[in-house]
Amino acid sequence: MTQPLCAQDYAELARARLDPAVWAWLESGGADQITAGHNPAAFREIRLRGRVLRPLEGAHTRLTIGGQALAHPLLIAPSAWHGLVHPEGERATALAAAATGTPLVLSAQSGTAIEDLAAMAPAPLLWFQLYAQARREDTLALAGRALRAGARALVLTVDAPVNGVRNAEQRSGFRVPPHIRSVHLEGLSPATARPAPPGGSPLFDSGLLDAAPTWEDVAWLRAQFPDVPFWLKGILDPDDARQALDIGIDGIMVSNHGGRCLDTLPATLEALPAVARAVDGRVPLLLDGGIRRGTDILKALALGAQAVLIGRPVLHALAVGGAPALAHLIQVLRGELEVAMALTGCRTLEDIGPDVLWRT
Repeated sequence: MTQPLCAQDYAELARARLDPAVWAWLESGGADQITAGHNPAAFREIRLRGRVLRPLEGAHTRLTIGGQALAHPLLIAPSAWHGLVHPEGERATALAAAATGTPLVLSAQSGTAIEDLAAMAPAPLLWFQLYAQARREDTLALAGRALRAGARALVLTVDAPVNGVRNAEQRSGFRVPPHIRSVHLEGLSPATARPAPPGGSPLFDSGLLDAAPTWEDVAWLRAQFPDVPFWLKGILDPDDARQALDIGIDGIMVSNHGGRCLDTLPATLEALPAVARAVDGRVPLLLDGGIRRGTDILKALALGAQAVLIGRPVLHALAVGGAPALAHLIQVLRGELEVAMALTGCRTLEDIGPDVLWRT
């Protein structure tokens, strides 16, 4: 392969370049990896309805999300430790994001400080992903730090109060190298486990769930930053979506954590329509999990999302060629979306709806 042409090409090249244990960390899902595999498979199971002779003059992919004007409906999902796949880490990611006008949702577990990325020229459009910490004051400090550095939105991940069972990663022997750090979490107070009593539960008797966030914590954090766009990431259930609306959430990311937490959850594309019906247009919906083609983006938008996020493909491209490769991948996905829109007769994103999907 002389030139990667699509996301799958980048994945194959990345696998050949990366240490097998790092590849296992990147690709592994929870338990038997059923959900991780079904995320992309769900897109392949849906057919598109091709249309001809539709007016396409002035076609574009522009949109506005949360008051922010974007050139295309593609964002970079939060993922930890980009330095595992490229020496420039999140700096390379941010450079590609800025070059392509793509919002970067920076992980709380990034190896590069948000202040450093915000000072880059050109500066990327930064959102910040955080996890609720064991102490509320630490969560507040983390969010405040991100906003002072210039983050335009806060994204609270809510679907991982504990790590999933990742057997593939365990079998690989993966260990985080000493030079890889989660710079935003340094100095904070993590939850600590206590020894289980004889015959006791390794998780339930450990005390680790004592500090697990609840809806009360989310409402409290929302109230601390009333003028900041505030998103929840990890919603799959329509009842949870309605509860998020009740406490004033500005947006929802339909996500199953890339299939890395609870295995046998539905694919995000399967969960999206019910969440979209529950939200009923009151807040924007984004989707991650399994996006590998521009046609996948089109299908997600047809079923109720306003935009999508890519996670693993970002790290694949970084591993292959750093910022230029990631910028190329984003442009490839955007180009594929434009082709899919043209061939389904959609001039703008507003034209994309359930009628672009083939119904028998």
